[in-house]
Amino acid sequence: MADNSVLTVSIVTPDGQVYENDQASMLVVKTKEGQLGILPDHVPVIASLSIDEVRIKNSNDKEDAVAVNGGFIEFSDNLATIVADTAENETDIDVARAESAKKRAEATIRQAQQVHDNSELRRAQISLRRAINRINVAKH
Repeated sequence: MADNSVLTVSIVTPDGQVYENDQASMLVVKTKEGQLGILPDHVPVIASLSIDEVRIKNSNDKEDAVAVNGGFIEFSDNLATIVADTAENETDIDVARAESAKKRAEATIRQAQQVHDNSELRRAQISLRRAINRINVAKH
């Protein structure tokens, strides 16, 4: 039986494990319906995630941040599993690359608006949100 005063948090992507912590005291994610905070013994939940940061508070009061780009969370029995499209720990984010991606997305948005290409506009807006999320998490 797990220790009820802590959470185990696992973040995986199609490329493998990105984050693992078996001593978390709190988890905060942004779902499609809004922000969700999870403490030990939270009721089971499954939810779709938005492009945003996942914050994990450790039992020693330090906080980790992971940039997550979509996916879902499953929580039960003090185990949170996040399956994300992509995810990066704050210390692994290349800010210069994220800034470059942001500029490319902004240019693509301007171009798509000029030629009224709605599908390209949507893709560029998602790319922009991902780049901004990575920048914000890196500066956490």
